[in-house]
Amino acid sequence: MNHESRERFFRRERQSVSEARDFTRAALHDWRIKDRADDILLCVSELTTNALLHGVPPGRGFLLHVLPYENGVRVEVHDSGDGVPAVPSSSGDPDDAEGGRGLLLVTALADKWGVAERDPGKVVWCEVSCGTGRGSGRA
Repeated sequence: MNHESRERFFRRERQSVSEARDFTRAALHDWRIKDRADDILLCVSELTTNALLHGVPPGRGFLLHVLPYENGVRVEVHDSGDGVPAVPSSSGDPDDAEGGRGLLLVTALADKWGVAERDPGKVVWCEVSCGTGRGSGRA
């Protein structure tokens, strides 16, 4: 069984979100991670959707890096766009409602998430613990 990290480049296309989910699902299966797999896959969906909508300039793509660690999985989405994603404020401003809802889900599901700089662009990441670690077998 191979527990090495996985990465794949995706083009700026709508179907890349489902392809990124499938790619991650295959990695989780190979690593025998069942505990919180749905949470991880939802975080992948949200982070890759945000990259496509806000972080990937036309003609470019994003890199998805999925890394297992002792008690969980780290998901990184690398893009070359400007800006820093943020969770919307609770001000009730209608402009806030147009974006950031995906990050509310990531905030609720992941143990932690953040943004790191890269040249060019950024890395948006999250970490999800999986109970007893790899192969816990819980669904």
